[in-house]
Amino acid sequence: MALSKSEEQLMQILWKQDKAFMKDLIDAYPHPKPAPTTVATLLKRMQDKNFVDYKQLGRSREYFALVKKKDYFSRQLRGMMKTFFNDSATQFASFFTQETDLTKEELEDLKRLIDEEIKNK
Repeated sequence: MALSKSEEQLMQILWKQDKAFMKDLIDAYPHPKPAPTTVATLLKRMQDKNFVDYKQLGRSREYFALVKKKDYFSRQLRGMMKTFFNDSATQFASFFTQETDLTKEELEDLKRLIDEEIKNK
């Protein structure tokens, strides 16, 4: 299940903070800051999707992520590859290297990463 853009923005904040109270989350937003009710609604939706949970501490809730950033990004990338590149890593890599403005050094870094992965397989 995917997050909406607003949920993803809040999730990015939570990933950076690891654990946070509502006030901490709102404080981390750029101006204009969302209303507490908006953030509460987003947190509830994200909890329903099993992305976040909380620990009750007195009258406050300390929120934390249930999904790691790397796992979420990985799942999103696999979905994008399936949808836009016929589930082909080669088509994705071809598009990425040709349609982005990578420098020669960045391409050489990518080549080194790929060579390293090949060596490890």
